[in-house]
Amino acid sequence: MTVVRRLIRLAKSDTPLLMTTTVDFAEMQAFIAVVVEGSFTTAAERLNTDKARISRIVRRMEEKLGARLLNRSTRHLSVTEVGRDYFERVSSIVKAAEMAEAAVAQRAEEPKGRLKITVGAEFGTMRVDGWIAAFLHRWPKVSIETEYTNRLVDIIHEGVDVAIRIGSLEDSELSARKLGELSYGLYASPGYLDRAAPLRTVDDLKRHDLIMHAPRGRPGWTLVNGEKTEKVLHTPRCALDNTVAAMNAALSGLGIVQLPTYMGEPHVAGSRLTRVLQGWARIPVPVHAVFASTRYMDPKVRDFVDVCRDGFRSDVEG
Repeated sequence: MTVVRRLIRLAKSDTPLLMTTTVDFAEMQAFIAVVVEGSFTTAAERLNTDKARISRIVRRMEEKLGARLLNRSTRHLSVTEVGRDYFERVSSIVKAAEMAEAAVAQRAEEPKGRLKITVGAEFGTMRVDGWIAAFLHRWPKVSIETEYTNRLVDIIHEGVDVAIRIGSLEDSELSARKLGELSYGLYASPGYLDRAAPLRTVDDLKRHDLIMHAPRGRPGWTLVNGEKTEKVLHTPRCALDNTVAAMNAALSGLGIVQLPTYMGEPHVAGSRLTRVLQGWARIPVPVHAVFASTRYMDPKVRDFVDVCRDGFRSDVEG
């Protein structure tokens, strides 16, 4: 039974409604059909009823509304100015009800089929892999194809359902849902700190070995602490295009590295790294799930994005 029919049944029953109107959905549908078809006869055929009944419905609507909606003659039917305005408004109401029903039906549909994903290699293997596993365990009728790449994938032309992207998004016709933000910190191994110069201020970094993530060969840090900002531009000892490699270099005692806290803090807990210059780090970076702009999301896309959002909160932010 459609939403519209359920509302009609409620309107004709003794069940009290929170809001009442002088015209019910069945009457709105009849009036819409008359205007669209331009004929009582054709409207009656469309609604599988008879012409006389449609005529009575429209007449009853006019009586209740206290306004003429249609001009009638033996050969011609036209919509009055008031009728045209009413038609546009009730068309929106009926369309909204149909859309609501479609959304509910789609929400209830079980995800199935192939889901194609793209994600950066490092964040993908360290975090998104776990979210994919959780999603597949939840929905056995879904299969997944994942591309781990740091290039910007054209998800429309390459047939990708969801892209997990780190950083600010460019304006586009794509839709996106923010999963959260990656926070950062500065870390070094206890062994390195034992033999290195004292480290109390950002300026002291000039006397230290630095390990920088430099994917395009331009190493440098912009560190923020509240309202204060400092740039660190001197040449690092290690310039790497991979965050995991930079973390490993710091674990080996080669210097100070900047890492997402989800990567650095587990090693702090295990006493393999120490956080230095507390409060100083790059500004947090947003992470989004990006997908094709659609009125209603495919159930498997919708549920995968939900799993990613929950996963981010529990094992990145948490």
